[in-house]
Amino acid sequence: MDSTEERAPAWDLPYDVFARACPSRGTLEHVTGRWGALILGALHDGSLRFNELRRRVDGVSEKMLSQTLHALERDGLVHREAQPTNPPRVDYELTPLGREVAERLLGLIHFVEGRMDDVLEARRRYDETRGAR
Repeated sequence: MDSTEERAPAWDLPYDVFARACPSRGTLEHVTGRWGALILGALHDGSLRFNELRRRVDGVSEKMLSQTLHALERDGLVHREAQPTNPPRVDYELTPLGREVAERLLGLIHFVEGRMDDVLEARRRYDETRGAR
């Protein structure tokens, strides 16, 4: 087996996120950006109204939440349901594709949370050596 075959992925997909013009890059950015990942994770437990979601994702501005929800809706990951009530009620929930993405993200989120002691120790050591210069 030559070196090209060794590096070939186990699957043959028509998209390549490493290629500059690949449309999967935009979706990856929406999913893995700070707000996208947190919004998808928050919606994993069920549908939320805009302000409930804003409270759940502490620190997100109204503008960023709105922009991120639009991007995730456009990518087919979030469904927006406007209820014809007075005042209007809008609920957001994951689509089946969004649920699958959120489950994968939550695995990573839980892994990171579970290893934060190691991360904080690594940061302490790093800062200690950088400060010693």
